[in-house]
This record gives sequence, structure tokens and C-alpha cells, in this order.
Amino acid sequence: MTESLEPHQRDHFSLIPGESYVVGREADSDIVIDWDDAISRHHARIDVATDHLQIERCPAATNPIFFEGHGTSSCRLKSGDIFVLGTTRFLIVQKSAEMGETDVPPFQEMAFDQQELKQIRFRDADKRLEVLANLSEVIRASRTEADLHSRLVNLILAGVPYAEAVAIIELTPQGEVKINHWIRRHETAGKFRPSSRLITDALSQKKRSILHIWEKREEPDSGYTAVAEFDWAFCTPVEFEQSPVWGLYLAGQREYQLGEGLPQGQMVIESSQLKADVKFVEIVSQILNSVQRTTRLERQQAGFRQFFAPPILAALGDNPNTDLLEPRECDVTVLFCDLRGFSQRAEESSGDLIGLLDRVSKALGVMTSQILEHGGVTGDFQGDAALGFWGWPFASSTSVKQACLAALAIRSEFARIQSHKEHPLAQFQMGIGIAHGRAVAGKIGTTDQVKVTVFGPVVNLASRLEGMTKIMRVPILVDETIANLVRKQADPTEARVRKLGRVLPYGFEKPLMVSELLPPASTDGTLSDAQLADYEAGVDRFIEGDWETAYQFLHGMPATDRAQDFLNLIIAQNNRTAPDNWPGFIRMERK
Repeated sequence: MTESLEPHQRDHFSLIPGESYVVGREADSDIVIDWDDAISRHHARIDVATDHLQIERCPAATNPIFFEGHGTSSCRLKSGDIFVLGTTRFLIVQKSAEMGETDVPPFQEMAFDQQELKQIRFRDADKRLEVLANLSEVIRASRTEADLHSRLVNLILAGVPYAEAVAIIELTPQGEVKINHWIRRHETAGKFRPSSRLITDALSQKKRSILHIWEKREEPDSGYTAVAEFDWAFCTPVEFEQSPVWGLYLAGQREYQLGEGLPQGQMVIESSQLKADVKFVEIVSQILNSVQRTTRLERQQAGFRQFFAPPILAALGDNPNTDLLEPRECDVTVLFCDLRGFSQRAEESSGDLIGLLDRVSKALGVMTSQILEHGGVTGDFQGDAALGFWGWPFASSTSVKQACLAALAIRSEFARIQSHKEHPLAQFQMGIGIAHGRAVAGKIGTTDQVKVTVFGPVVNLASRLEGMTKIMRVPILVDETIANLVRKQADPTEARVRKLGRVLPYGFEKPLMVSELLPPASTDGTLSDAQLADYEAGVDRFIEGDWETAYQFLHGMPATDRAQDFLNLIIAQNNRTAPDNWPGFIRMERK
């Protein structure tokens, strides 16, 4: 508890054993004392143990720590000790709270619904609003849940002037009551014992604000709720989604001792005043619930933004917790894009691995930006590879086309980068595999951390095709389904394909025709439509076993076309003659 020269310059801070706290004027301090100019920006560090505190002056602090009338740079403190920084006095109090169990029924019990609360009017609305105006800052400035609890109980204590104690309590799924944080207006007043009966009733049974008023006893029994001086208490649920049930608990006396600046003596708090207090705490609860829901949605939206293209986000709306995102089987087009040269760069850049990681991140950014730009969904990064897919959460007749355009855009961007030798990504190349088929796609993860993924044979095929781009010496490989749909649906001014051969990928049981995805003929350095036709004729002859004719077709390709090297090497190694047991496909011996 802190106390300065001015009465309003007082505050309470809860310290957790095992944690360290910095005290200072600076806003980034854990305990901010911004009213005291004699305190340095970062003045002292407090280390908290279970039975004592150790305080050390920070190196940059000007003034010493005063303890027992002497200036010092460090000291050990226990409950009841006082130390001074600048003109601010710090009192150490060991707080104690336990649950109160009693069979004594309340003299009066009130349960409040929303309609009844709307009818209640504040006599001091201006003061209540002034306190509520600080709630958003309390939430914003809280860095941890414990920090929020500490700030929140102080705010509520300021908004309910006749409350003697405020607690944040939690009801576990097992029905146990936990006191997460509590405070008394007078820290030295003793233990705090909330009524477990009232808490359970409010949070579990009736799930609404409940006020208990007990008859004042001259000799209260030991089970009397919340220590003898409390004769009223209420508990208000805070309806956070997907979290343990918790609530706000307040207690006090109906006969209230008036404080400084007020006429001396006692006043009796009317039930209308207590009802207004319940309404105030209900408003706090509703604001907390609203902010928590908004924060959670913003966090989810921020998380989904890295996976979904803007049109998909717009279609999902404000609530991404929809059945549309649940895992399900669907037709998807999968794009697997791998970064070439990463292992070699890692060896060469062993002295600057941070710089290498930055370049790899930028290269992956090139891939994912085009996936999202073309309406795709990005899955997890797999090392130095990116995964994108189309057809989920919404089916689309253009998913194959969009995946192909994304792949060509990635190829074009890397080609542009490689033309600038000084570019940090100039030494990287990429390979892309695209496949279409059935898979399971959907979201996985927790409420706070959601990811999307796709898995199934089509994903494995896309990965194998990407690996085969190194062997077949082309940037982009697609399966038969993709190639057929490109021929039927794509405009030649957007994308083209050419057959490269019939292969059996490593680890697969059935061979398939693989094709290269190419940009339009108008693109610099690419093959003409006539050259593609000749190449495919050579591939057909190769599959049929007429390797001499196949060689003639393939050998007519420009020297810059590396794809011909793959088949020509096999033909040359066999003296342009297919083996007697030629099955019509090439078996891949590695991934």
C-alpha cells in the first residue's frame, strides 16, 4: 500500500511470490508512482518471497531507500514494515483470505435481473461515470491477468464508496471457490472471508447478481459470513466466454463510519444505495465481458488474417467461430512451394544466421502474399516451404485457375528478383508442386491460438511434385487433374501446360502424367505453342517406347529449355532404345 503527502495520492499493489517488480515514475515500471518527483524513472526493484521482500535501489536512482530512519541501497522487509522512496511511504501488508462457511441464512436476499436493474437510478451518477471512464484504461494498461485483477478491485472500491472489501472470485468446474484477488479498504483490518454460499448461489445456481443482508449480531458465531463486521455482501457474475466462471464480490457494513471531511458519526446505508451499488458493478461486469469478447474476436481476426484472403474474411464476417471453419472433407487444390538453396545458404551464412532467417522470411512472404492475393488459404510453414490451398472454407469452380495464377506470380516475382544480383533474395530459387483432390481441411488449435491446415494424399502428392521439380528441371509441376482443367478452363494468355512424362513418384503405388505449368507464350524466354506441341509429341513417343522419334522431337527444343535434359538423358543412356520390359513410365527412386 502506498501513501503520499496528498490524500488522493494513494494506491494498492499486489505482489506475487517469485516475481520481481520495478518501482519508478516511468510508465513502463511495474509499480508506477508518477506523482513523486523525488522518485527516479526506475528507482528500485522488489523481489518477492513467500515471507519477505528484498528491495534493491536501481543503479540510475538518485535518492536512497529509507528504512527505519536510515538511507540504504537495499533492505529486507516483512509484513508490517514501512519504507520510503522520495516522499511516498510504502506499507507492506501480508494479506490473508479464506472462504467463510455458514448455515446462517441471510436476513434478506435479493436477486437482480436485467429488467429490474434498469429501473434503479443513481443518486451520484456523475461520480460513478467518472470511475467508469477509467475502466478502459485499467483494461488497456493491464499486462497480465493478475495485473488486471489488482487494478480492477481498486477501481471498484473507488466506485462503491461504502464497500469495505472487494474480491475477484472464481468457480472451478469442480465447484470449488477460488479467491483470485482481494482488497480491503483498510489493509490492516484483518482477514477477509467471502461467503461460499453466496458465491455458489450467484455464479452456479441463479447466475445473476445476488445481495445478502445479515442481521447484525452482538455476538456473532464463528461461522458468520465474511467476519463479524460485514453484514451485507453481493456477488455479480462476469460472463466471460470459454473460461472458468468468475465474479465480483463486495462486502461491507450497513452502519458506516463516516470518514474525514464528512460529519462525524455513523450513517445507515439504505437498501436503495446497495441496489445502486449492485447496478454499478453489473455495468462493470458487462463492460468487462464486452471488452473481453471484442479482444478475443480481434485476436482471432488477426490470427485468421495470416491464413485467409480478404474476400474470405469478409464472407466469414465478425464471428470466425463458425461451422464453416470446422475440419471437413472437401475438394481442394493444394500448392506446395519450397525455397531452393536454403541449406547451402545456411552453411555459407553460419556467422549471420539472423540475417539468413530474415531473408528466408522475406522469401516466404513472397509466396504467401501471392497465395492470399489469389484467394487462397495459407497453412503452416514447413521449414523453408509454404503451403497454400483453395476450395475451403468455400468451394470454388475457379480454385485450380487461381492456384495456377498464384504459382505463376510466385515464379515471375522470383525471376524478377534474380535479375537484380544485389537483391538479398537473388540467390534463392523456388520449386512448386500443385495437385487437386479430396482432403480434410479446417481449423485446429485453442481459442487464443487458431491455425488452419489441410491433410490427405493430395497434400503428399503436391509435396512430391515440388520435390520432382529439381529432378525434371522445371519450376512448376502439376498433376493430371490440374493439367486437364488448365487446358479446358484457362485462357492461353494466362497459363499453359505441357506434358513432361509419365512417372511413379517415390512412395506412391500408381503412376501419373506430370506436366509443367507455364506462363503465356508472350512472356520473354518461354516456349512457343508450336514448340510445346512438338515437345508433347516427343513425350507421347517416349511413353510408347519409340525413343528414336522421341529424341528427334525433344532435341529440337531450344538449349535454354532444361526440361528436355531429363528425358534425353534417359534416352541417351539406353542408346535411344526402350528396354524390352519398358512399362511406359519412369520410376522415381527418391523424393
